[in-house]
Amino acid sequence: MIKLPVRARRLRGLGPRYALYVDNPLFKRSAYRAQHPLSIARTGTVAELSRILGWLHEDAIETCTAASVDTLCRFHDRAYVSALKAADESGRVEKVVRARYAFGTMENPLFPGVFARAATAVGGSIRAAELALEGRIVFHPAGGTHHGKPDRASGFCYFNDPVFALLGLLDAGLERILYVDLDAHHGDGVQDAFQTDPRVHLVSIHETDRWPFTGSTNPNSRIANLVVAKHLGDREFATLIRDSVLPLCASVAPQAIVITCGADALAGDPLSTMRLSNVALWRAVRQIANYAAPVVVLGGGGYNPWTLARCWAGLWATLAGFEIPSSLPEAATRLLASLECDLIDDEDVQAAWISSISDDPEFNTLGSSMSEVTAWTGGHSHSVVSQ
Repeated sequence: MIKLPVRARRLRGLGPRYALYVDNPLFKRSAYRAQHPLSIARTGTVAELSRILGWLHEDAIETCTAASVDTLCRFHDRAYVSALKAADESGRVEKVVRARYAFGTMENPLFPGVFARAATAVGGSIRAAELALEGRIVFHPAGGTHHGKPDRASGFCYFNDPVFALLGLLDAGLERILYVDLDAHHGDGVQDAFQTDPRVHLVSIHETDRWPFTGSTNPNSRIANLVVAKHLGDREFATLIRDSVLPLCASVAPQAIVITCGADALAGDPLSTMRLSNVALWRAVRQIANYAAPVVVLGGGGYNPWTLARCWAGLWATLAGFEIPSSLPEAATRLLASLECDLIDDEDVQAAWISSISDDPEFNTLGSSMSEVTAWTGGHSHSVVSQ
């Protein structure tokens, strides 16, 4: 049995797993640029909504700091780290630098404070891993930048903070770690980083024919890429979790788990066609987290500010043991009503996105008449088809 530290005992009442929330005021600042999918309000809204609902107390918040350059260079090339830092300081990117490192582009724009923001997300994942090793479940919603490459930016990601969470757990001497990626997009950067490391097992559930167009095969028996059909709903997702992911968890018997829980698999997200309810994601995270004591839960994608805020606030409530109400107080509805998104027309904003936290789990069961997912068990692929 893990002996809980003094602080964890003081957190009794925040949930049986002594949940902590990793944050930094930096994450509330505007980032990227107008028309960019990540220009929306994200983690700041999650924290504020959680506070309004009485779920987020100061004793549960762990303020993270930026990872140092030397720390970042454990995974990222020093030349790339130096180039991003210099561009951030000067506010400009030379053409040759843009071509070499893939930042200063429409996809990965240069904006004020980009280096500090990305480095602090890494610092948050490192701190989350440290805290999880004390027997906690730790939520770091600003994490989940799973596309970052060692030598360049990729997919809105400048560094790869999930890699650093895993490295932190490996540094503690753990030999069986499970990484589960529930983002609609394949966690290619994390797979590339640990493909040959026998201590790390990886599973990714992601939509077919979706950028970065990787993750269609399983390079070895430790990697489970579960490619799902477009318009996947709750029933098919639950089947996949039950029949493929949970048996894999039991087989690995992980000493620690890292979960990237992107909100872009939710119905209404502009960058995927998946149709999950937030209830389905909460249930999956809870089920997976039961297989280890140290658990790190990261954010990830998510480009609808209403569904993202409700999902991650509700996820925090689920992890910390709070009851989710059927209706919201005026302060919460006012906060949700104030959100904006260039990618979603005003007439497409659903009333439920303003008035509630939980999605109706029945709303998406009448989607496509048939969905197929490519599942994995014991190193072999097979198909799961749901009517």
